Amino acid sequence: MSTSTNPLDIPPFQVQPLIPGVVIEDKGDSTRNASSTTPSPPRITCAQALASEIYVGCSNGELIRYALQADDPEVLESYMILSRQSLPNEKPIDNIIILPSLSRLLVQSGTYFLGTLSSGNLSRILDTLDRQIHFYMLPSLDPLTTIKPVRNVVTFAVDHRHLQRPAVVVNEPVEFSVIKRTGIAMFLIRNDRLFYQKEIPLPANSPPALLAKRVGHALCYADNEYYNMVDLEQASLYQLLPLRQVVEETPWEVKPVIEVIGENEFLILSWTGASALGVFITGDGDPVRGLDYPYVTSLLPNETIEVHSVETQSIVQVVPPPAAANSRARLGLVASLQGYLVPSTNSSGKMRRVKVGLVRKSVEVET
Repeated sequence: MSTSTNPLDIPPFQVQPLIPGVVIEDKGDSTRNASSTTPSPPRITCAQALASEIYVGCSNGELIRYALQADDPEVLESYMILSRQSLPNEKPIDNIIILPSLSRLLVQSGTYFLGTLSSGNLSRILDTLDRQIHFYMLPSLDPLTTIKPVRNVVTFAVDHRHLQRPAVVVNEPVEFSVIKRTGIAMFLIRNDRLFYQKEIPLPANSPPALLAKRVGHALCYADNEYYNMVDLEQASLYQLLPLRQVVEETPWEVKPVIEVIGENEFLILSWTGASALGVFITGDGDPVRGLDYPYVTSLLPNETIEVHSVETQSIVQVVPPPAAANSRARLGLVASLQGYLVPSTNSSGKMRRVKVGLVRKSVEVET
């Protein structure tokens, strides 16, 4: 029996559930009475993975650590809860960034809201919320007490080059940029200390940022109107491409997409009315060729996942949406730069217990 050598006949990706949902922890709150309003159950709002562990952020402000357990060789490994941490004020967790080289975790929390919002409402909400970045140790999830939370955060981006460092503590500093309502603040983490570098002011009355990615001195961020590029060394900003190229309403929310695809290269998407236009740009804003090379994966509004070839732009694979009877809403696609482990039954039939005889080797002693 031979295996096809045509890569299009072999789907490059597969979908496998790892965590069924959030396990509610009974805190034994005796102060709640029968007449009090029952809170909505917590939901997963973001997640990140590293090797055999997954870190999940929830809408109730809980940060949960899962680890792959393999206690029984006859049973497929599964992710189990090892620890959990509640963020201050129990605000929903918006984003999780892992710093493998420092064994640290950056967690952004703030006010959570649902639905499509107009630019005016979005500006009003972002003006009133207080998003913060909290710092935790890996893998214990103990708070890093030497660093106070960074406040007044709209969104932030860690230098992509520093995120790619191996999971070996090297004590090299990690830089990240915090976008606020009026400027971009530059920070550096070294030896569990946070150092403020400088702040670049944003144009007056500019729309609030929604998403940002950074490579070196190039910072690409999107607001609810345009993609923008910032040169952090020259403190210059210029618009790249509109988020929407048509004005008509859509039955879904058009969200910005920014992916780092290489040294000083980004991929951004712009809605054209019929489809999304992908543009590869450099940190100087120049269009280039055209995240997991050689594929680009995209999550569509109907929860279908399409896999395209970077080189030919053709569809290589289509992952259908979950069955209605077992639907789990696909909130987004998350790239884990350092990779993670997935339980698999492939080739498990070829694995069996084998007795191995041990023979003690005699040792000659010179006299």
